[in-house]
Amino acid sequence: MILRNSTEDCIVPKPEKKEMHILHPEDISAYLKEADRRGVLAMFFLELTTGLRKGELVTLLWSGLDEQSMTLNVCKQAAGVKGGGVKVTRPKTETSIRKISLSQETIDVLKREHEKHPELEIMFPSPKTLGMYYPDSVTAIHNKILKSAGLPHIRLHDLRHTFATLALQNGVDVKTVSSILGHFDAGFTLRTYTHVTTKMQEEAAAAMGKLIGASV
Repeated sequence: MILRNSTEDCIVPKPEKKEMHILHPEDISAYLKEADRRGVLAMFFLELTTGLRKGELVTLLWSGLDEQSMTLNVCKQAAGVKGGGVKVTRPKTETSIRKISLSQETIDVLKREHEKHPELEIMFPSPKTLGMYYPDSVTAIHNKILKSAGLPHIRLHDLRHTFATLALQNGVDVKTVSSILGHFDAGFTLRTYTHVTTKMQEEAAAAMGKLIGASV
C-alpha cells in the first residue's frame, strides 16, 4: 500500500472568529462594590465565580447548596414566555444538570446572603415580590451596576465568558471549565474560547522549549 502525502490533508480549519467581551480583572472590584451597594453582591459574586446562565441563576434554591461539601446543585432554568411571565423547566441537555464546586469565599458570601432572608427558599429573591427574579430583570440590574460604576457596557452573558476566560488563564483545565459551564463537551468549550487556549498553547510550547533546550 502506498500512502499519499498531501499538505491538503494537514490543513487545520480556522475557527470562526467571534467577538467576545469580558469584565476585565481590574474592573471586577468596582463592579462588585456597586453590586454590594445595590444589595445584590451574592448573586453577581456567584455569577463571576461559576459562570452560570442567567436562567439558572434565578432558579437556585438554598436546598441545593451543601456547605459541608461546598457544592451547588444546578438543575433548573427559567426563561421568559410570550405574553409575559416566566417558565421554569428542566434543562434540555443532561450536562446542564450538574453539581458544581464552590470556593470558601463564595460560600461565605452566600451564607451572609442567607442571613438576610432565612425563611425564603429561593436563593436570590426579588425585593419587590420575594419571589424569583425575571431573568431579564437580572440583566437590567447588571446594566445599572455597570453604568453606576462607570464601566464599559458588556452583556450579562459576558460575565459567563469572564469566568471561563479567567479560569482558563489561571490554569484550570478545559474539561473542568466545560463541566462547570454545563457545556455538552469540552470541544465546544475549546472552540468558544480559542482565543484563550491558543495563547495557553503558545505559552506551553515556549515553556517546553526552554525546559528541553536547557538539556542540549
